[in-house]
Amino acid sequence: MFVSRLQTKKGKHQLIEFTVNIRDSLIKGNKRKVKLKTREYQYLHWDNKLTLEFNSSLPKVNAIEITPNSKAISVFLAGNSTVVDGAAEPFSAWGQMFPYFFQPGKVAIVNLAESGETLSGFIAAGRFDKLLSMMKPGDYAFVEFGHNDQKQKGEGVGAFTTYKKNLEFFINQVKKKGGIPVLVTSVQRRRFDDNGKIIETLGDYPEAVRQTAKEHNVALIDLNAMSKTLFESMGVDGSLLAFAHFPEGIFAGRKDAIADNTHFRPYGAYEVSKLIVTGVRNAGLDLAHYLKPGLPIFDPSKPDTYTNFYWPESSGKDATKPDGN
Repeated sequence: MFVSRLQTKKGKHQLIEFTVNIRDSLIKGNKRKVKLKTREYQYLHWDNKLTLEFNSSLPKVNAIEITPNSKAISVFLAGNSTVVDGAAEPFSAWGQMFPYFFQPGKVAIVNLAESGETLSGFIAAGRFDKLLSMMKPGDYAFVEFGHNDQKQKGEGVGAFTTYKKNLEFFINQVKKKGGIPVLVTSVQRRRFDDNGKIIETLGDYPEAVRQTAKEHNVALIDLNAMSKTLFESMGVDGSLLAFAHFPEGIFAGRKDAIADNTHFRPYGAYEVSKLIVTGVRNAGLDLAHYLKPGLPIFDPSKPDTYTNFYWPESSGKDATKPDGN
């Protein structure tokens, strides 16, 4: 998302600028390609083209001018379905909302996340090599996993062993490129106890991230803690509007109801992205200087009301559940 609620009076025009990353699956300086999943070939993420979508009741575009930008700071996102650029509604994630908050021309968000991924899978599929091949000194690399990693089995596999080791590898490789690693704890799932408090479902994975960030003196965004506050503030019923909960018969090709307590709808993705912005500020990252001027401080205990959230629906809909949970 780059533009929201833009309205012009009759006969008036307004110039809007935004910065977007385009890419393909080729890994520069390497004969390898990113090992895409079959469904990704149907997406518009990896085709090295720019596709723009204009929604709302009366979208009007007078002209489009495209110019290359090689100087913008790149912010790379490594993650799973809670981070990914959602290919179609109703599912969404915080990574696709994140670009909205930055000044045009200054920052480009490069979202390499994919549904169902673990950190080890992200590395093995060449997604991390792709990230490193595109990185220049001063760029950022945000990493948030845990939901799928916690399901991995095997001798010695765990939060404080293999996962922590992969985080350390991520940190070291990013630093070698002159980049700035930012560790992000796993966003909470929607699971409440009888007192309306979030039940922690991610085991030791958030704590392993906190520990690794402290040991290696790198920036930490504690999304796990902030999202707990956010969802509890929304409440058991209010949080249904943040996650993909829909009655049966709403989407073509899917007759059953959707009750997904991991994946967001656009409103939830937007609120969680604001938590990431808060985390950028709290971590004292220089990246905060490139946020849009006048952007209010977001308090996780005071979420935006759903009725005030404006989101014109896309014509592209696919109610197939994303990989991972």
